[in-house]
Amino acid sequence: MTTSLAAALAALELGHLEPRAEDVSGMCPPSSEALEQTTTAIWSDLFATLHNTSLERDIEEMGWGLVNLFHRAAAKKHATIDRLTDEIRLLIAEQDGSEINTANLEEKIDLAKKIEEAATCYEVMRDTAAAHYIRETGRSWIPSTGNRISLGVTSAIVDGRAFLQARRDRIRDANTAQGTPVVFAGGRLTFGTDKDMTAFGSNLLRTLNAVRERVGDMYLVHGGDMKGIERIAASWAEQHGIQQVRFGLDRKLGDRAGFRRNEQMLSLKPRYVIAFQGNGVTERLVIDAKKAGIRVVDRRGPLGTPPSARNAQTDRMVG
Repeated sequence: MTTSLAAALAALELGHLEPRAEDVSGMCPPSSEALEQTTTAIWSDLFATLHNTSLERDIEEMGWGLVNLFHRAAAKKHATIDRLTDEIRLLIAEQDGSEINTANLEEKIDLAKKIEEAATCYEVMRDTAAAHYIRETGRSWIPSTGNRISLGVTSAIVDGRAFLQARRDRIRDANTAQGTPVVFAGGRLTFGTDKDMTAFGSNLLRTLNAVRERVGDMYLVHGGDMKGIERIAASWAEQHGIQQVRFGLDRKLGDRAGFRRNEQMLSLKPRYVIAFQGNGVTERLVIDAKKAGIRVVDRRGPLGTPPSARNAQTDRMVG
């Protein structure tokens, strides 16, 4: 006995694998307050259990993973919405005024709106968990790839074209920092003593605060190295509510990747480049910034001081 492909697929009842309007219609998302309180409770209960145990050393890694759990959930929702927007475009192109086509378009738009609400909920939980992460570890939570953005929900969507335009505008705005760019660069450093490390940290934060006093609408541009001093700068920015733009390395470029990132950061025409000790890529960034007439806040001297401090120390030793 033979059957058509359509009948075979229908027999498998695969409809539950894709979101349907009837699955989410009539249901409201949790309130932001409830999401924040629940996420806080999860975080508090979990890490209170880990403190003063053999698992305490894993707190930072587990905390990062917990934030990433919500981040990935939001990303999956947005990927689903992106697929729905393609279907909405097609439905708009096929509109002939018939009741069936109009109903299909309205159904897709309503479904996309509901999934956007879900994505926003996960973004609220991610941002709440990220705030706990920085308090727990003293470090800013940075995703393994890309930047951490929140798109939120489109309001007052009237028709398919309005939905598509609103989503394009929100994606553009979420990925575009507002204000004056300031580039921060530095490598992974080691210190001989805790005193040296403390002195360096104080000089770094003092430098960032001084630049912020001069550039009140600054946003921070950096490479997002999660193991270097760029992470300290990222944590400072998050604690002060300063937007960040991260330029990751394009590994396909090999040894050229770092220099390409320099070009991308300088293409923003930053007001300042803040440079701490790093490798040859950082040195090239400073050289190229000066050639472009960009002011460099040079802190590549001892313990995050200006290079002149090193020269003065050398002069004293020679004398």
